[in-house]
Amino acid sequence: MSSTVRRNARYTPLDVDGPLPLDMIRGIPAMLRNPLGWLEQAVRIHGDLVALPLPRTPVLLVNTPSGARRVLQENHPNYTKQTVQYGALSLVTGAGLLTADGEPWRRHRRIMQPAFHHGGLDQVAAATLTATESLRRVWDDAPAGTPVDADAATMRAMLEVVGRTLFADDLAGHGERVVTAVDQALHVVLARARSPLANGPLARLPSLSRRRLRRSVATLDEVCAEVVHRRRRQGVEPEDNDLLAVLLRASDELSDREIRDELVTLVIAGHETVASSLTWTLHLLAGAPVVQKQLHAELDGVLSGAPRWADLPALTYTRAVVDESLRLYPPAWVITRRAINEDRIDDVTVPPGTLLLISPWLLHRREQTWPDPLRFDPSRFLGAEQSRRREGYLPFGAGPRLCIGRDFALVEATLVLAALLRDRTVRQPPGTGAPAVDALVTLRPRGGLPLLLDPR
Repeated sequence: MSSTVRRNARYTPLDVDGPLPLDMIRGIPAMLRNPLGWLEQAVRIHGDLVALPLPRTPVLLVNTPSGARRVLQENHPNYTKQTVQYGALSLVTGAGLLTADGEPWRRHRRIMQPAFHHGGLDQVAAATLTATESLRRVWDDAPAGTPVDADAATMRAMLEVVGRTLFADDLAGHGERVVTAVDQALHVVLARARSPLANGPLARLPSLSRRRLRRSVATLDEVCAEVVHRRRRQGVEPEDNDLLAVLLRASDELSDREIRDELVTLVIAGHETVASSLTWTLHLLAGAPVVQKQLHAELDGVLSGAPRWADLPALTYTRAVVDESLRLYPPAWVITRRAINEDRIDDVTVPPGTLLLISPWLLHRREQTWPDPLRFDPSRFLGAEQSRRREGYLPFGAGPRLCIGRDFALVEATLVLAALLRDRTVRQPPGTGAPAVDALVTLRPRGGLPLLLDPR
């Protein structure tokens, strides 16, 4: 702790440096326009622990691996998801795994875990390869030299994988409706809670936004009800192990509303995070011909055609490309928690009620952990360098709340990349540069990401 009086001492009980209230007010436009840049500036000016002077609650930005570990792993029972960000998301997802806390979360996690057993990864691989063939056709069907929006294309492909693996294809025919409804609903609620510093209720949404939100959520409710009704009518066999079957077999423990919440949660988390990862991976490869050449060398040496489930263990460099992309563009760019009881984080006392902000975007670009952090270098995740995964690397969270679908997501991303680029090269259209990053539920390229795939 500092032996001198901090200039922000009267505005926060947290004994660390940070901006003054006037600094915060002046920074609101930048915060709303570019929350990632605002967070980077806060750490650059004030250090890896930053006290933010919000009304009524202490706020601590934590940008150290030890601090993140304390909150998410070592003392995780002390930190809840009772925050504005998860409250906003719950307006769409309800009380699914992503937003639930305490006993409801533990009960749902226990019920759903069998659907994510490693024994089902070969089925995930098969569905992924089928969806990737559809994704390849998107570029094949485009006129020669015409770029395709990789962001939109991967979103559709990953929704197909979710439909096949988690819902036994019961989402077939609903894809576009679901994607549109999810996008519209999330844009409404996250416009109010986009900044990690948002405070207060979302009740003052403009009337037009409220109507749009109601329509989108009603569409999701209708699709989920139809999917559940049709599957119940068909019957659930004892050997069915997709998520929908697992949830329906637990109907004595889960209400229809709880089943709906988990379906919507997994649709959002199951397709958008993987699609975001793939989009940014393709962007990075398009700007890194040396890395792309090494990727092609591995694919040429391992594959004899389309990749198979059995090829995965040999695709080590392909997986490293995915890992490094997740480092630079973690889909979940901010994690928020609220302290229940007093704690200490990196020798700083954290009072009850404190809001904690942990940003994988910042942690993954921290020079003390990742030398030359902005360089796209998959070798960080090969050989002895793999130890870095355990320090300051949390694209899927950490601790008991680690994403339940992490292994599914990594299998999907690795196989899509291998299948898409085994005989093709990705490049940017002439005259285009790096897209701006929209920090929404996941990181998305503002305005899409036009890319070309050339035969090689």
